[in-house]
Amino acid sequence: MIRKFAATLLAASVLAGTASAQDAQLRADQVEFRGLYKELVETNTTLSAGSCTLAAERMGARLKAAGIPDAQITYFSVPDHPKEGGLVVVYPGTSKKLKPMLLLAHIDVVEANREDWTRDPFTLIEENGYFYARGTADDKAQAAIYTDTLIRFAKEGYKPKRTVKLALTCGEETSGAFNGAEYLANNKRDLIDAEFALNEGGGGRTDGKGHLLVQTIQVGEKAYQDFTLTTTNPGGHSSQPVPDNAIAEMSDALGKVARYEFPLELNDTTRAFFAKSGPMRGGDMGKAMAAIAANPADKDAEAVLNTDKAFHSMLRTTCVPTMVKGGHALNALPQSVTANVNCRMFPGRTADETQAALEKVIGDPAVKIEQTVKNKPIAKAPPMDPKVIGPMETLAAKHFPGVPVIPTMSTGATDAVYLGAVGIPTYGVPGVWGDPDGNGAHGLNERMEVKSLYAGRDYLYDLIKLLSSK
Repeated sequence: MIRKFAATLLAASVLAGTASAQDAQLRADQVEFRGLYKELVETNTTLSAGSCTLAAERMGARLKAAGIPDAQITYFSVPDHPKEGGLVVVYPGTSKKLKPMLLLAHIDVVEANREDWTRDPFTLIEENGYFYARGTADDKAQAAIYTDTLIRFAKEGYKPKRTVKLALTCGEETSGAFNGAEYLANNKRDLIDAEFALNEGGGGRTDGKGHLLVQTIQVGEKAYQDFTLTTTNPGGHSSQPVPDNAIAEMSDALGKVARYEFPLELNDTTRAFFAKSGPMRGGDMGKAMAAIAANPADKDAEAVLNTDKAFHSMLRTTCVPTMVKGGHALNALPQSVTANVNCRMFPGRTADETQAALEKVIGDPAVKIEQTVKNKPIAKAPPMDPKVIGPMETLAAKHFPGVPVIPTMSTGATDAVYLGAVGIPTYGVPGVWGDPDGNGAHGLNERMEVKSLYAGRDYLYDLIKLLSSK
């Protein structure tokens, strides 16, 4: 027992010494920010066991301590989801003509089981140049930076011309859960009213060896929609098969979905992405990127691009089977089979027309198709607005010299879809960067490069100040 106690004291002293050494290398404002980031990351905000409401309250307490009055901080939740709340902060500007800008970040995280991780997923650990924990990258880095920026503004007495709003929300990571951004857009539109919003989705990419290759601005994204496919049959004894088999019918349907290619599409964002990225990429792929931007009907270029899964997805709506459940006994004909088909719809495409395409491709009225979550908004790509994108590019040249800045459309989905639906164009910002493997976001041992976090924080602070000053 004494040895165990001594070992615990030794470990604590080593950790304390490490933390002290780390803090000694930071500016005073970075030390304070690290504490905020640590508190947010270590507040469990999973849907199963966590509380976004608690995380929002803790960030609100820090904002209040910095001098932001209660009247400018609004907490929100609904009775059915008391732990899935969030907050909105309004930092007033001096201009009565300029519309506000909105900073949007989600504070919920994907589930993480301790037994699966190398380290405790809800303890911030700095190791080998990275911060490890669930949410270090997605999306608590951005949420912490945005919160910290308003704290710095308050302490400096900064008076922007444009009002700056901050919304920290829950529910982004779980389709069908209570979603704070959707709630605010539909029920508190005036509270978050803004000319434009800054969100996740952009950012830098490295070569995996410490070299920053590119910074991206997300200008649009696909819309997420799940479809439930169902086949039914009276069933019977497996010793006497019949042609009508619910599993066989579903298999045929899913095979047709898997083989179907939605038509190629381009918009302003993807055309600019391929045009700018092609010369950088070089080789046959680079030539194909430039060619498709110049002529979307170039089938040879499309065939080359389709060999890259990311480019293939950027060029069209995609639908893929992701789950199947069916049958009730090993020795019985199946009575019911359900399958999930996950679709990522190109901006402007609706769930109804995507469902109609699936029905046509499957061509079997016995296969019933339903939208899993109904009445979701369609994705609307924001304009390539130089008033917003220009400052991002200008500051990126200062903070990340020699690194190109490229507009891109996400093949995934964020809460931008809810803001776009109510007329607030939303952009994913450059700044923090990640490695080619995705840094474990949504997976095991999620991490954020320490240098990336602090450099991204400095960039976003300057960006928000610049956009709010004119």
